[in-house]
Amino acid sequence: MNRRNIVLLTGFGAAVLFAGGAYFYSQHAAPPPATTEMAAMPEGLVRAHAPIMGPQNAKVTIVEFFDPACEACRGFYPYVKQIMAIHPNDVRLMLRYAAFHRGSDQAVGILEAARKQDKFQPVLEALLEKQAEWASHDGPNLDRAWAIAGEIGLDLTRARQDAAAPEVATLLAADMADVKTVGITGTPSFFVNGKPLTVFAPEPLRLLVQSEVDAAK
Repeated sequence: MNRRNIVLLTGFGAAVLFAGGAYFYSQHAAPPPATTEMAAMPEGLVRAHAPIMGPQNAKVTIVEFFDPACEACRGFYPYVKQIMAIHPNDVRLMLRYAAFHRGSDQAVGILEAARKQDKFQPVLEALLEKQAEWASHDGPNLDRAWAIAGEIGLDLTRARQDAAAPEVATLLAADMADVKTVGITGTPSFFVNGKPLTVFAPEPLRLLVQSEVDAAK
């Protein structure tokens, strides 16, 4: 979890955390357009290779530095989905990898392989929902992570090849370089149109997004 306290995020069952919300994940093939808002963001926040969700022409971009093994990332997941549902036409989400935990680099490989099979969102949700089964603090169980991905239909033979491809390591290295450039020390870290979330809680994130949506109108 790395410096984050998730007390505010406990008490939610998996059925509540991960029900619905599948609509907002877009396909990975097309990079996001270079909008004025994105061009004005600080160096290292926005990259064309990053998974992007929501409408391509949205005026508000949430950038989340994210670790698939991070408990707080799991806890924030339903709140981000809720924000996207509130603003389906105005907000998009860009995920940047910050692989701080042991085994997170391999989990990123699973997610990137899932992107190639257009299964990024279901694999992401499955890994988060069952995070406790593979992302133990005593040591990650990546075999279990792969099994979870396979349980929801990922072609594991193809996926293992794709996860080991050089471009995945290159993508992760680029993201980790940006982690240093931006000064990310914990996950999740959020930026809304380049503005950092300074109070680590769901309501401040919602309010920051709302203010940027209002300003864009």
